[in-house]
Amino acid sequence: MRSTPPDPGDQAVRLGPAGRQAAGPPARAGLAQSSRILIVEDEPALLRALQINLRARGYDVATARAGRKALTEAVRRPPDAILLDLGLPDLDGTEVIREFRSWSAAPVIVLSGRASSSDKIGALDAGADDYVTKPFNMEELLARLRAALRRDEGAGPIAAVILGRWTIDRAARTVTRRDDQAGPAPAGRAAPAGPAAPAQTPHLTPTEWRLLEVLLQHPGQLVSASRLVAKLWGPQPERSTHYLRFHMASLRRKLEDDPARPRHLLTEPGMGYRYQR
Repeated sequence: MRSTPPDPGDQAVRLGPAGRQAAGPPARAGLAQSSRILIVEDEPALLRALQINLRARGYDVATARAGRKALTEAVRRPPDAILLDLGLPDLDGTEVIREFRSWSAAPVIVLSGRASSSDKIGALDAGADDYVTKPFNMEELLARLRAALRRDEGAGPIAAVILGRWTIDRAARTVTRRDDQAGPAPAGRAAPAGPAAPAQTPHLTPTEWRLLEVLLQHPGQLVSASRLVAKLWGPQPERSTHYLRFHMASLRRKLEDDPARPRHLLTEPGMGYRYQR
């Protein structure tokens, strides 16, 4: 559950050289962000300092004090970045990174009192994007967070995709019928026989959008069933490939001209699925 936002009169808090809290300037105009940040930290004072500073700058903040709670929160509402302590009460932070990396590429910045090279290498090899040693300067951490978010957004605009008779706008999450399809048959010539076109523009559910997005990101490539399950539902072993087959069948009914003989959303038996242009 989210903590109550700080009172408007609260000052931002930063960590001084010795890790102590020190009063800092209030958030400046023009720094508001919309990114969702998950803070995973079991030290109450540091957790509150991070929470106040991020919210003062307009970030949407969620918190967790243990590894399993963090993973559950990340699946429930995927974050744009994670600030992660390694020394958690239930899981080592590197385990959290590995599980999170199985379904998300969002930046992970480690906050740790462990300063050895082996700890840093272990966290980075597990999938962390940056490593900040405690105690740290709050402004430096915020600069590293902004840099990580910029890198994550650096892929540029998402191109629309043509799938059969449909145009898939991945950014707007809309499906529209292509107006440049072959028009009416010339006079005196019958239209070619084929499966009937869907009566209306299909509506995709959030799960169907997530499934389609993963496949569209890897055109022509096999995406394993286990990877798709992890992408859709995270580390939830009760989810099975049965759910995946159900949603894939629904996507085909909505997007393929002939769902029984799909041309674009293909099954590789016993392995996974593939998007074919």
